[in-house]
Amino acid sequence: MNLILFGPPAAGKGTQAKRLTAERGFVQLSTGDMLRAARKSGSELGVKVAAIMDSGSLVSDDIVIALIEDALAQNKDAPGFIFDGFPRTVAQAEALDAMLAKHGKQIDRVVKLEVDSQKLMDRIAKRFAEEGRADDNPEAYKVRLDAYLAQTAPLVPYYEQQGKMRSIDGMADIDSVSKGIAKSLEV
Repeated sequence: MNLILFGPPAAGKGTQAKRLTAERGFVQLSTGDMLRAARKSGSELGVKVAAIMDSGSLVSDDIVIALIEDALAQNKDAPGFIFDGFPRTVAQAEALDAMLAKHGKQIDRVVKLEVDSQKLMDRIAKRFAEEGRADDNPEAYKVRLDAYLAQTAPLVPYYEQQGKMRSIDGMADIDSVSKGIAKSLEV
């Protein structure tokens, strides 16, 4: 089974992906983690990614798609993938569908974490204070949230039309969200 965890930055996608990975053996493909690793590497790509992320802007489709394609190739025997932070746009969703088809796979479920934007701002402020992630400063977060609303929200009808979208209350406690996701995967 291949699934997408869908929701704005700080909605809890990463936390839930880690749980699903541990419980079901899926491979988590977090574009945020992949981009932070590229940034940390100090490579030419990493320096470019760092500048983009620090400004709060979104990294280009070409860069993200290349990272995803590489991860798919490296994990051919995985029982499934959890896409966390990807796709962000309809063009990326179409590219993901094409990539998966080349591997004889498809997206089976899209789980949308329904959240409150103001409470997310509070989460970001706390995470920034605790972890010091540069891309989690409140100003950069606002840019990321605005980009999500403008660019990523159109994915909802894309996946609803395919009958793959399920919505979960992302503001519930972590265990309740996990139970909601598990139930949505059974249907």
